[in-house]
Amino acid sequence: MPVTLAAPAVAASPPPWSTSAAAQPLAPADERAQIIAGLLDEPARISPKYFYDERGSQLFEAITRLPEYYPTRTEQAVLRRHARAIAQAVGRGGVVIEPGAGSCDKARVLCRLLGATHFVGVDISADYLGGAVARLRAALPGLDARAVGGDITAAIELPGDVPQDRRLVFYPGSSIGNFDPPAALALLRQMHALAQGEGGGLLIGIDLPKDLAVLQAAYDDAAGVTAQFNRNILAHVNRLIGSDFEPGQWRHEAFFNTAASRIEMHLAACGPQQVRWPGGGRSFAAHERIHTENSYKYPLPAFLDLLTRAGFRQPQAWTDERGWYALVHVRT
Repeated sequence: MPVTLAAPAVAASPPPWSTSAAAQPLAPADERAQIIAGLLDEPARISPKYFYDERGSQLFEAITRLPEYYPTRTEQAVLRRHARAIAQAVGRGGVVIEPGAGSCDKARVLCRLLGATHFVGVDISADYLGGAVARLRAALPGLDARAVGGDITAAIELPGDVPQDRRLVFYPGSSIGNFDPPAALALLRQMHALAQGEGGGLLIGIDLPKDLAVLQAAYDDAAGVTAQFNRNILAHVNRLIGSDFEPGQWRHEAFFNTAASRIEMHLAACGPQQVRWPGGGRSFAAHERIHTENSYKYPLPAFLDLLTRAGFRQPQAWTDERGWYALVHVRT
């Protein structure tokens, strides 16, 4: 099913690093420095968190509807199939906190299932999140729903009147796989701290190892939506650091790294590229890559061990019939 979103308007001139473009607000200096350091690295890299500007968030929602992209519908099937057991494990009521909340569609299902009293969505794309939380409030009028713009890899500050007890951190979509194991452990420890309090816990989705053809198709769909999503990161970086990437001159590549048990996504230069930003730049040779994402596929026992190391206890896991995907609940 082809899915195409309209391309954003792009000014023909001047280039983003020029004097007249400098009036446009860029990212804070320390953030620009981090992005530029990644671009100057060997190989170059961009953090996957920069996928999620407003357009990137829209593209990702389109990806979740593609026939090749199994994680979303498989996770939904696990939640439907085991709804009663999950609700019994988590308990009724309480606060649902979703880092990287995006559209809040999964949160709506969970909050309704649990009869949650409060919801806090956190996302780097604050404008997109604000609209999603407004729709969540309309769907669940009794729910106290808040939107917090922020980077989930940094310390998350919740509104002061959010209850301290009965906090459930909800991290669906196998997004934990975007972090290498040390970073994943650090993020899980942060989630453990966020859920501290009586009755606190974590409900997290993980993508399990499976047939390589299934994995490859999920990250390189026939309609090219994932390719649009991957290239959009360059447009976002242009706005953040004032660079002049031409996204159409980069090719989407995705493959499974068997040794690391992860899908890797890259952008490869279609030809020699000279990219500039205020105060610097970099040349890229033809076919040279920028590494944009990893998606680790953890065997369930290995991931349960990671949760234990993060301080969680009493794991309960539910999977689909094929054993492709798991939802895991743990207590603090």
